[in-house]
Amino acid sequence: MRKKDFRGAKCVKRYIEKCEDVCKTYSPLQYDFTDLLNESEDIISFRCNVLLEGLAEGEYTSDIVATKQDGNLMVRECVDRNKLTRPLTAKMLDMSRDYWKLHGIIDWGIVIEKEGAADEEG
Repeated sequence: MRKKDFRGAKCVKRYIEKCEDVCKTYSPLQYDFTDLLNESEDIISFRCNVLLEGLAEGEYTSDIVATKQDGNLMVRECVDRNKLTRPLTAKMLDMSRDYWKLHGIIDWGIVIEKEGAADEEG
């Protein structure tokens, strides 16, 4: 999760088969996770950096919103392990989880790196 007009990291733009638009990633973790989603048979399509519309705290985006084979949505936030204990990170993750829960999405989780590879927790 990040501010809508985030400019703090290099953006990598590329075309991926299952991504509904240009796949823009802002971290190696997000980049690697989009590759995993693209290879997953359980995922039909996904979007990156999805705007949380109407959020009172400001304009933020969720890292990944994916459509699964059963038609349900899955939301994942990519967080570097060393930032998990930061109060701002916790606040942002809570905002994201609450936003998606309010919109009926129960498959919400975080993705953290594990020994240099993406690891999903939810």
